[in-house]
Amino acid sequence: MPTTPRTVSDVIRARYDALTRAERRLAESLLENYPVSGLGSITAVAESAGVSTPTVARMVQKLGYKGYPEFQANLRGELEETLSNPIAKHDRWTASAPNAHVLNRFADAIMANMRQTLSDLDPQSFDEVAALLSDRKRSVHFVGGRITGALAEYFFTHMQVIRPNTMLMSSGASTWPQYVLNMNAGDLLVVFDIRRYETEMIKLAEMTKARDGTIILFTDQWSSPVAKFAHHIFRIHIEAPSAWDSSVVTLFVVEALIEAVQSTTWDETRERMKTLEGLFQQTRLFRKPNE
Repeated sequence: MPTTPRTVSDVIRARYDALTRAERRLAESLLENYPVSGLGSITAVAESAGVSTPTVARMVQKLGYKGYPEFQANLRGELEETLSNPIAKHDRWTASAPNAHVLNRFADAIMANMRQTLSDLDPQSFDEVAALLSDRKRSVHFVGGRITGALAEYFFTHMQVIRPNTMLMSSGASTWPQYVLNMNAGDLLVVFDIRRYETEMIKLAEMTKARDGTIILFTDQWSSPVAKFAHHIFRIHIEAPSAWDSSVVTLFVVEALIEAVQSTTWDETRERMKTLEGLFQQTRLFRKPNE
């Protein structure tokens, strides 16, 4: 089955430990405003990082590219992917779509996304995020974009049962400063932001970090600009043979986190669930078996 190609940032991170001190400074400069930071001339990129032009040339070859032009071509390709609108994305998939049934095409793409995401996901980082979400001294805010707002709401709905002090932020950016106003140092902001990244998210992340909030980002393999402010990042592969990106693997990671937090805090969570079930009975929200 096909696998999703690794991004330039994946390659940089994978080989970071093998780089020299100057090359690491260059790598950090490239990742700081990725991928735009690598789209200038080789001289401009070197000057921005405070290294020599030969250092840039050596590092891109060490990363496995034939030279700087090939390195930049890969970055431009990634930038084009992140800016793709649904119509362009649909046309690209249609041009190269196999003759197999749409169910098979989707299954192949989703399984490839799952394998690549799991191979890139750091279990230690996952556990750290689960521990943060389990810490009831911290409030948790959830926010998503036009499409990913549904994922933020799904995550929030479950976490609201598991623990107190959870908030779903409005989709309207004009209300966000009021949420940030009530954030304390160490409080959590869970952000969902995938390609065609929403510009307001960057300002929200910047304001949250200024108040010493901790940002957990769910993004795609190309990485939202919010990543520069995030403490923990889930970079999830989202490609699908469709005009739309897939949320399947993102939802998988979200549900795994829900279970991890629920298991960690089960005694408290169980009591909250019992109380909630009593409230449901009072409101007669759900039918009983014999009704």
